[in-house]
Amino acid sequence: MRLWICIALLSTVLCASADRPAIVDRMIRAGQFVRDAAGGARDMYRAYRDMREANYKGADKYFHARGNYDAARRGPGGAWAARVIRWPFLLPHSDARENWQSRVSGRGAEDTRLDQEANAWGRRGGDPNRYRPKGLPSKY
Repeated sequence: MRLWICIALLSTVLCASADRPAIVDRMIRAGQFVRDAAGGARDMYRAYRDMREANYKGADKYFHARGNYDAARRGPGGAWAARVIRWPFLLPHSDARENWQSRVSGRGAEDTRLDQEANAWGRRGGDPNRYRPKGLPSKY
């Protein structure tokens, strides 16, 4: 019981103090970064899932831009997640993605370049609707 009282008093003193130890501030920032990164990964996955669900011809650039835009708006962690996570299947490395598109899907290097342009546009905070095709349901 005394241990818990000591922990509670110590926590109160640390939280009430305006001058928290620097290590505590770094831990808080690290926690926020991780939370933002996880949220950014969810944003990217949501856009990918919506793209698969919509199955709308010519809408892939919109979903690329939207996923990156949503992730980057979360903060530094989300922006990091948007840079690291690649499409399709949320592949972690862009070379694997390019090989997949060039060899398996038959879409080629030009489509890969346009996808990367849409990714960068979204990460920079550009409006994803720039890539929205006419007729895409408003659900997306």
